[in-house]
Amino acid sequence: MFTEKLLEHFEHPKNAGELPGASALVEVSNPVCGDILQLAVIIETGVVREARFLCRGCAASIACASVLTERMIGHTLQEISARQIAEELGGLPEASFHAAQLAADAAHAMLQKILDLD
Repeated sequence: MFTEKLLEHFEHPKNAGELPGASALVEVSNPVCGDILQLAVIIETGVVREARFLCRGCAASIACASVLTERMIGHTLQEISARQIAEELGGLPEASFHAAQLAADAAHAMLQKILDLD
């Protein structure tokens, strides 16, 4: 059902935890499934130096959040699509695609928050 890459990110999530001194923090949720994703970043000179997440959700949501933070670190904030996140994990079952959308929603909310701070 799930790819080995998804299971790896679920069992050993990258960048999980709180981020003291975050430049910005956002929280998004999926009211249908109840998953909640909190994303925090430290941005220096326009580049994400550090990103962390806290997620209460299914295995796919945790894996997608892990992938999201990996994609963000070392780059400028940019839109990241749910499709890109799902592809990074080798695909998601249709019933789990909401997890990639949650991560993409967090990336979008973070981009908006940073733009509003400037």
